[in-house]
Amino acid sequence: MHNDPATVFVIDDEPDVREGLGRLLRSAGWRVASFASASDFLEHDVGSTLGCILLDVNMPGVTGPQLHQRLRDSDVKLPIIYLTGKGSVSLSVSAMKIGALDFLEKPVDETVLLPAIDSAVASHRRFGEQCQRLGQFDQRLASLSVREREVVEQVARGRLNKQIAADLGIAEKTVKVHRGRAMAKMRVRAAAQLVHLWDQAHPERLGLAD
Repeated sequence: MHNDPATVFVIDDEPDVREGLGRLLRSAGWRVASFASASDFLEHDVGSTLGCILLDVNMPGVTGPQLHQRLRDSDVKLPIIYLTGKGSVSLSVSAMKIGALDFLEKPVDETVLLPAIDSAVASHRRFGEQCQRLGQFDQRLASLSVREREVVEQVARGRLNKQIAADLGIAEKTVKVHRGRAMAKMRVRAAAQLVHLWDQAHPERLGLAD
């Protein structure tokens, strides 16, 4: 039983499937929001809700993969688990290529579904926490002076104080002063910490550029 604020969004055109999944998921402790179509779901603002989506592949109108693509285009990062009554290797491969976390065939066994949801929600939580850390990093970076930022960028590239001084045309002692002030503002004690945060700040490292 979960005591988790996460929500599982169930999108399926079959009422029996929605009702059955809803009962199962609520009994397992999850919050559930059900939708009969992709269009209904698109009218719902998920905002920054923690959770995942159980998405039927074959629906009238907007299909599961089509909805998935729209969500990607809108930068909605909720993990998606596909459900289908007619699975195929090619369909599952296509789903994974556009970022599906899992691909399960109906009727899905709860011993398979519930762990998949656990994994999806955990993944979404980690992503949110990492985004929060990077947001704090960006705020601290914005507090740096122009020269402090230049020094930080050079440190992140692995340059030594002597090299930074030569690159920027300033004294090595001045580099040390700017470096010390910058690291204090960034709240890091070692260059390795700074390099790690700098690397994480690149969108491609988080999958944010999808």
